[in-house]
Order: sequence, then C-alpha cells, then structure tokens
Amino acid sequence: MLQVLCRYRQIWNIDLRFRPAFLGGIMQATGNKPPAMLPKRAEYMVKDVKRMAKYYQVPVQISENDFQHIIGTSSLGAMRFITAIDMTQPQYLEPLSREFWIRFWSQHEDISQPENMLAVAGQAGLSSELSQKLLKMISSPEVKNRLKETTEEAIKYGAFGMPAVVAHLNGKPHLFFGSDRLELLGSVIGEKWLGPVPSVPSPKM
Repeated sequence: MLQVLCRYRQIWNIDLRFRPAFLGGIMQATGNKPPAMLPKRAEYMVKDVKRMAKYYQVPVQISENDFQHIIGTSSLGAMRFITAIDMTQPQYLEPLSREFWIRFWSQHEDISQPENMLAVAGQAGLSSELSQKLLKMISSPEVKNRLKETTEEAIKYGAFGMPAVVAHLNGKPHLFFGSDRLELLGSVIGEKWLGPVPSVPSPKM
C-alpha cells in the first residue's frame, strides 16, 4: 500500500502523510491475531502475497517459513527509529519507511537489530552521525511516548492491523484496511483508480 499510494500522490488530490504506529500494540489492544497463525490461511497467504507482489510490482519475497520469521520478529525498535526521524528529520520518513519495508519483506532481515537499523538508515540517505543519534533516541521517553500516542490514535480511528489508511474527507475520517482497498479508497474520495502502476500525467502547458 505504501508503494502504490506514493505512486498516486501526483495523480490523486491527496495530502499523503505517514504516521508511524506499532502493529504489536494495535493487535494486543484489539485482540487481533496474525492471520498466518491459522495453518490453512498461512498456506493461502503465501500464494496470495506472491500474486499481489506481481500485480502491484513490489519486491515481496515470501514462503511459509517466512511467516514464522515475521511472527517472531518484533518491529518495535524499527518503529521507534522511524518515530525518531519523524520527530527530527521528517523529510527522511518516506525513504526510511520504504527501506525498512524492503529489508523486512524482501530480504527478511531482523530489523530489530541496531546494525540493521543503521544499514537501513544509510541506504535511505541518512548520515552516519544522524543515524547514531536516532539509534540513541529510540530508548528516550519522548520517542516512546510519541509512538504510543500515534498507535493509540490509529486504534481510535478503528485500526485493528496493518496496513491501515485513514482518509479525512469533509472533516470525517474513513478507515481502510488492507492493500486491496485502494480502488475503494479512490471511489470514496472521488478519484479514479488507474491500476497498480499508473502513468503520471504530463504537466499542463
């Protein structure tokens, strides 16, 4: 969803804002469980994720064993790292989020490890000095509280998992869950769905 929404930013009339939230906190607060914990659903999801990766043209590589890796890997440290960048250098929020996504879903790295966080930051264009500063910040009360606040905000809007998008239209929030709801999102906000890889229109002369 992140990748495709970024593609539509120049096509739809939207102000796209990323809000870091902790999936584990959302799942616990809502009583939700990872879908892959059901064996038959996990088997189906492996096939479906591969189909969706091809359709949306995103670099997802996944197998049944990968689901166990995903369930057993905490994203808390990474989300605090992203929260720290959102608080200090928000211009890096998008490339950092994208790089974490690629490392987790395509390369299956343990993004909770400090060395991997620093590698992600470097790939996203952050300096070594800034990356080290962010790494120190993830244990600060300020960052922890900020992530807690954004997570609680997501829950308030009705989120029970990720990916989740809240569209604000005429002062009213609309929650969409799942990467297959982009066409419906477009319909609600009065924009046309042009497929997973839309062509950016040429500037008017």
